[in-house]
Amino acid sequence: MTESKNKIPAEAPIEIAGAGPAGLAAAITLAHAGRPVIVHEMQKEVGHRFGGDFQGLENWTTQEDVLKVFEGLGLSTDFSAPPSDHCTVFDSTGKSYPIKSDEPLFYLVERGPGPDTLDSALLRQAQALGVDVRFNSRLREMKGEGILAAGPRAADAIAVGYHFETTMDDGYWAICDNELAPEGYAYLLISNGRGTVKTCMFSGFKQEKLYLQRTMEAFERLVGLEMRNPEPHGGSGNFRIPHSAYSGPHPLIGEQAGFQDTLWGFGMRLAISSGVLAAQSLLTGDNYDRLWQRDLKPQMEASVVNRALFSLAGSRGYDWFLAHLVAQPNLRKSLRRQYQSSWPKRLLIPWAKRRYTSRRKDISCDHIDCHCIWCRGECC
Repeated sequence: MTESKNKIPAEAPIEIAGAGPAGLAAAITLAHAGRPVIVHEMQKEVGHRFGGDFQGLENWTTQEDVLKVFEGLGLSTDFSAPPSDHCTVFDSTGKSYPIKSDEPLFYLVERGPGPDTLDSALLRQAQALGVDVRFNSRLREMKGEGILAAGPRAADAIAVGYHFETTMDDGYWAICDNELAPEGYAYLLISNGRGTVKTCMFSGFKQEKLYLQRTMEAFERLVGLEMRNPEPHGGSGNFRIPHSAYSGPHPLIGEQAGFQDTLWGFGMRLAISSGVLAAQSLLTGDNYDRLWQRDLKPQMEASVVNRALFSLAGSRGYDWFLAHLVAQPNLRKSLRRQYQSSWPKRLLIPWAKRRYTSRRKDISCDHIDCHCIWCRGECC
């Protein structure tokens, strides 16, 4: 890469705003290449906003297993990740649809600062490589090379519910019912005496308490939900395909850029991949927009089409979808096909983008050699 006269010397640290999976993946990639890195995180610990939440690390958008993909990217897999090749989904009438796959559909991972979490594993790896991770540190401006990874900037979907202890057996359940989760789904995840129950909503945010109450009652009725020491928890997601994922000269990654799965919200892989691509763009001089548009945009556009179709379906459409899902001989392969670009999906993209609009405004920075951070929201 040719250095310009005004460019910061190669030995100067690259700054990253945000110590989420995207920011840490970028830091690890840079550190592997021998670049000094400083990560600024405004919270006191890694994964602060998740606090022990269970989430699914999806395993269907690539033929290769996601953990092998991480290893190929040079990222740690030293976190608890029990595989799930089955779950039970209910429709609005309470009819159950057992979902079974020959291969893991997702890996259940814990988020937050605990010893076995995905966040802590990436933090340990980054620090072992010499990355300087500074907690309680809010970055106000970025004058040299850097990456912005400060998390979501709008609520296109919200998930509200509880973390809790339980005597229930391990299991994974979901409900597709607009009366519980408008245009979304409710889910219950149990592992080793701990659980998460949530309603994931794409509309109706002002009635979140009503939908959460209905969700808990439904899981009590259908699977015998039993909670001990419940702690309320919630989060938001920002889904958007940006025109450009730069703020001034700095790459935007993860949910700060809007990189998410617009259908279900399984966005960890997209966030982590965007962090790796942004780091590679700094190392090689490649244009970051070209990299993510090549590797991530087709899947993201397919997920917007999936979201638009799902939002039209209603309860009867959900029932058909679930019956179709159960009938698939190779469920993981079928799901992968749904997230791939195809000519029908390409034809539907303009319609889907009109039907689905992110609450996040796509405002580009028009300053020359911009050092500020307010153009896309405050950084961590």
